[in-house]
Amino acid sequence: MEYTQLGRSGLKVSRLVLGTMNFGPVTDESDSHAIMDAAHAAGLNFFDTANVYGFGENKGRTEEIIGSWFAKGGGRREKTVLATKVYGDMGSWPNEGRLSALNIRRAADASLKRLGTDHIDVYQFHHVDRNTPWDEVWQAIDVLVQQGKILYAGSSNHAGWHIAQANETAARRGSLGLVSEQCLYNLVERRVEMEILPAAQSYGLGVIPWSPLHGGLLGGAIRKETEGGASRSAKGRSADALKNAAQREQIQSYEDACAEHGLDPGEVALAWLLTRPAVTGPIVGPRTGAQLESALRAVEVKLSEDFLATLDTIFPPVGPAPEVFAW
Repeated sequence: MEYTQLGRSGLKVSRLVLGTMNFGPVTDESDSHAIMDAAHAAGLNFFDTANVYGFGENKGRTEEIIGSWFAKGGGRREKTVLATKVYGDMGSWPNEGRLSALNIRRAADASLKRLGTDHIDVYQFHHVDRNTPWDEVWQAIDVLVQQGKILYAGSSNHAGWHIAQANETAARRGSLGLVSEQCLYNLVERRVEMEILPAAQSYGLGVIPWSPLHGGLLGGAIRKETEGGASRSAKGRSADALKNAAQREQIQSYEDACAEHGLDPGEVALAWLLTRPAVTGPIVGPRTGAQLESALRAVEVKLSEDFLATLDTIFPPVGPAPEVFAW
């Protein structure tokens, strides 16, 4: 496994991030524990979750599964850089969601209890709260840092100007500010290149892409469809995209190019992200151990300059702003 710093911080993390969203809703507790053990065995040390994972009536269940895994001991917690998130509603009562100082404090304590740990390494804002000023957000975070309950703060699904606003406010307060941004980024969805990547580079944030395979679309969706092995790619974002003739042709070109180089499309999609500026590592969310093994191989894949140019031809770059939409 390769490692890198998380943005401008001194924190060293693996170049793949273990996403846990499937733990509970799709993958049972025993298999989830096995996947986390396999991740550690492969040297993967950065795990991502959120307080709302488990969803519906089972919100918080994913954090509980991670907590029961930590409870097994054996250095599991000590070897893990743990990231979770706050924002989503955890109940129907006022102040059980968003980024008020009150909810941040309560949500952090609740996550710590479910996770069975005394601190969160990277506490991420799952979305922008337009009704809460950054001064209030940082006030709450500063208290949690002083209490030793969190070490770093990160954002998720923020725009470039939100990152700038957040870190300028933090600097004025003498706080470290955001060290990471988790965003939708893959070969199909490259809009973050306009402003989010430049903002992350300027402010020293590590970028953590989610949905690196775009809902399975970049994981060999057409090949699997042809072979009758499609599952996730047969529905949702992937299925909708393949109904569009132009996008289906684009994905076919991608799969053909991967085949010409003897490479797996899913591994190429992950390996491509590892070549992008500011990217710390993409989130991989395996439902099975076999899927984890496939994702781990991506770290070893080296893409030639010619192949990278081919990928840019199939999936044209978007940014940066303002040149993308002005002179």
